[in-house]
Formats: sequence, structure tokens, C-alpha cells
Amino acid sequence: MQLTLYTDYSLRVLLYLGLVPERTATITEIARAYGISRNHLVKVVHNLSIHEFIQTTRGRGGGIALARPPEEINIGDVVRHTEVNFDLVECFNREQNTCPIAAACILKGALYEAQRAFMAVLDKKTLANVLENSDWLRSVLRTQNALAS
Repeated sequence: MQLTLYTDYSLRVLLYLGLVPERTATITEIARAYGISRNHLVKVVHNLSIHEFIQTTRGRGGGIALARPPEEINIGDVVRHTEVNFDLVECFNREQNTCPIAAACILKGALYEAQRAFMAVLDKKTLANVLENSDWLRSVLRTQNALAS
């Protein structure tokens, strides 16, 4: 299974915000930190805000921050709210499936099982779990002169 860049960027935003819990960050700051498009992050931040993973403050001195403690942000939930489709193969989508062997295919069951296992692992992880190496993450971002103090 491959997650979209949208999900990847969503997770990166949450990681970054988890590294700076004492302050708000800006979209531009996060885009620079990761070397990614600010325009892409605007959409990502909007979605994360709608789903209440982050809070945003407009205007001078505004920014973004986590909406709740990292221990309360489940990685599986984030992935479910950022991935538009979990169709690993064509036959997962009943409306668009044209595979002639779909009804008799045993492989489909194995792929469903693998997908459930993938999400089960993510459901066991919180943002706090993936921030356990926060000192190392901060040092990597500082080395790249990206993490604002």
C-alpha cells in the first residue's frame, strides 16, 4: 500500500507541530522545513483543521498548532481522514471494477486482510509515539536550518 503525498504531508505537519508545542508555527515555516510546496500545505492544513487535528489562528501573530495533545492524535485516524481511497486494486471498487475474475479471486481476500493489518498497526500509534525521537528530529531539522527556534 502506498499513501498519497497528501497523507505524507499531513503527517509531516503534525510531526512538526508536535516538535514545537510551546508556540504556533506557520505554513511557510513548515514548507521550508520540509522543502515542499506551501500551496500544497495550505490544503493539507485546511483539512487537518476541519478534522480538528490542528487549530488555526488568522492574522498577525497567527499560526497553527495541535488541537489536542499528541497522545490523543491517532495515526490511523489521520490516515483515514487524508486518504481519499483505499482501493489497493481495481476490484476493491465495486462501481469501477472491470476485472473478469473478481468474483472467483482468492487474492482479493488476502489483500483485504493485508490492508486491515496495515491499518491495525497505525491504529496502535499516536503522534506521541512517533515523536519519541523528538530530540533527533529537531536536530535533523536544525541541521537543515529549517526548524525555527
